[in-house]
Amino acid sequence: MLRKTLLATFCASALVTGAMPVLAAQSQQLQSEQGTLSVTRITQGLEHPWALAFLPDKQGMLVTERPGNLRVISQGKLSAPLSGVPKVWAKGQGGLLDVALSPAFNEDRMVYLSYAEGGGEGGTAGTAVGRGRLSEDLSRLLDFKVIFRQEPKLSTGLHFGSRLVFDRDGYLFITLGENNDRPTAQDIDKLQGKIVRIYPDGKVPDDNPFVGQPGVRPEIWSYGHRNPQGAALNPWTGTLWDNEHGPRGGDEVNIIERGKNYGWPLATHGINYSGAPIPEARGKTVEGTVAPRHVWEKSPAISGMAFYDGDRFKAWQHNLFIGALVSQELIRLQFDGDKVVHEERLLGELKARIRDVRQGPDGYLYVLTDEDDGALYKVGLE
Repeated sequence: MLRKTLLATFCASALVTGAMPVLAAQSQQLQSEQGTLSVTRITQGLEHPWALAFLPDKQGMLVTERPGNLRVISQGKLSAPLSGVPKVWAKGQGGLLDVALSPAFNEDRMVYLSYAEGGGEGGTAGTAVGRGRLSEDLSRLLDFKVIFRQEPKLSTGLHFGSRLVFDRDGYLFITLGENNDRPTAQDIDKLQGKIVRIYPDGKVPDDNPFVGQPGVRPEIWSYGHRNPQGAALNPWTGTLWDNEHGPRGGDEVNIIERGKNYGWPLATHGINYSGAPIPEARGKTVEGTVAPRHVWEKSPAISGMAFYDGDRFKAWQHNLFIGALVSQELIRLQFDGDKVVHEERLLGELKARIRDVRQGPDGYLYVLTDEDDGALYKVGLE
C-alpha cells in the first residue's frame, strides 16, 4: 500500500534493505492533575499501528500495523516487516490486530497474533489467532499456525474485537466482536460477541463454563459483548477486565466473570448512529446480565487498556489507562476498590486517535496513535 507523504516514501525505500533510523525523538511537556507529563515521540511513519508487545532483555518491542505488517522497534530503529506473518483481510476495521508474547517466551519464543481472516460466505471475514516462533535475529516468524478461528465468519469490515490476554495460569483469552450482527452476541452457538478461553495451543479447557452442553461453543467464557477492543489482566486481583465500544453512547468497562452475560444488545446505554433506539434493547440494565463497572454516555470510542503497577510513577499506582479514538485522548481512571471514582483526560494536545496503551518494563507508558502516519509515544511524569 503506497504511502501518501514524502516521509513515508523514504521509509518504504529504506525498508527494502533493512532497518531504518527512527526520526529524532521529539519531547514536549503537557500539564496533568498529577504533575507535568513528559511526552516523547519515539517513532512515526507507522501505518495504522494497532498493538505492541515488549520483548525481554531490552530487545525492543513488536508492533502490528493493520495493513498486515509486524515490525520491531529497537535501539532507535524501525525494522523491515517480518516475514512469516499470515495474510490478513485488511478491509474496514480488519487487518493485523493484536500481538502477545507466550508466557514462556524465553523458552519457546512464541508470538501470538490476532487478525481478520477472510473466506466467509459472500466474502465475509472473522477473527483468527495464530502463533509462530520468533527467529533469534528478530526478522521472521517461523512455523506460523492458526490455533483459533471465529465461526461463522460474518463481518463485512466491522467489529472484530481481537485483544489477547494470558492469565496467571497460562490460559489465553480472546475478545471477539459481534461483527456488527447484534443478535449473535446472545447466540451461544456462535462465536460473535464473545470472550473465549483456550489453551495456548488452541485446545479447549475442560472447565470452561459451557463444555459438554449441546449446541453451545465450548470455547466461550462470557457473552453479550459488542466490540471489545481493550482487555487487560488486573495485576492485583488476577481478574480479566475489558473495555468495549457501545454504539452511539454506552462505551463500557467490565470485569469479566466465568459464564456471565454482559447484555449486548439487550442492555445498553447507547442508541443507533441514526439516533433511533437499538431494536433489541430492553433498557440500560436487564435482569440476568452483568452491568458495566463504568459507562460513558457519550462515546470516546475506547481501545486498548493498561493497569499501572510500576514503581516509577507512584501517583499512577492502581490507575487504569485507556486509549480513545474519537475523542483523541488517553483516559486515566482512578479507583476505590473496583469502583471508578475519578476520570482525567490526557494527551488531547496530540490530536491523534489513541489505539493502544501499554506499561513498559521501564515504568513508562507507551501509546500508539492510529493514523496513516501513526506514532509511538513514551509518556511519564516529571
